[in-house]
Amino acid sequence: MPYLPENHMSTISRNLPQAIQERGFEIRTFMPRYGCINERRNQLHEVIRLSGMNLIIDDNDHQLIIKVASIPSARVQIYFIDNEEYFQRKYILQDEEGNFFPDNDERGIFFARGVVETVKKLRWSPDVVHVHGWFAGFIAMYMKAVFAEDPLFAGVKVVVSLYNDTFPGTLDTNVAEKLRAEGVNDKALDHLTDPTYENVMKFIASYADGAVFAEEGIDQNVKKFYTASGVPLLEATEPENYADGYAEFYNKILA
Repeated sequence: MPYLPENHMSTISRNLPQAIQERGFEIRTFMPRYGCINERRNQLHEVIRLSGMNLIIDDNDHQLIIKVASIPSARVQIYFIDNEEYFQRKYILQDEEGNFFPDNDERGIFFARGVVETVKKLRWSPDVVHVHGWFAGFIAMYMKAVFAEDPLFAGVKVVVSLYNDTFPGTLDTNVAEKLRAEGVNDKALDHLTDPTYENVMKFIASYADGAVFAEEGIDQNVKKFYTASGVPLLEATEPENYADGYAEFYNKILA
């Protein structure tokens, strides 16, 4: 919020960065520039010095465009990952008839790669990378499997927030091959032989240092898998208390 409709994920994504920043942490917030976001109303503008790179996804070039906007009441700046082919459509993950976009796997890969490349251009070294939901989850893979040797990301910890954000059917069945082309060769790719929501979340779990059960209604098989993985867990907390809970959780992960 205010760029996307109100739900649990968009509300936490709006309030958490502000709360963490107010507690003395330096934060950067990234999201896709979905086509339903009104650029004029929300005063988005392109950052030329960060834009212009071409990312290769499945042997095709896709231009990375970076835009920014601010939430004045929060004193928080948002970086938007944009690309004409992937994010100019007017809907988020489904078309107007409710059909899951068949290229959502590539859109997620592009978003994740775009975040990492932008952070590198900013020369900013995060301590904790917090990804919300399955779509942002590929960022965990880049941090732990692709750019793990990059000095900017040395020792970075990844926290994954789980939501009730299941999708129907599967991602493109070639998603594992697309990720191999990104430099991923570990056994975690076996989860993507059948890239259902459950298996995608298991794949993401392979790179998590901590997990948050951020709302009710999380897929029970996924929740059991994360619980059994042995990583530190944070249960959903009441809105008036959750910011302190997240800050303490970050420090626990770092310790």
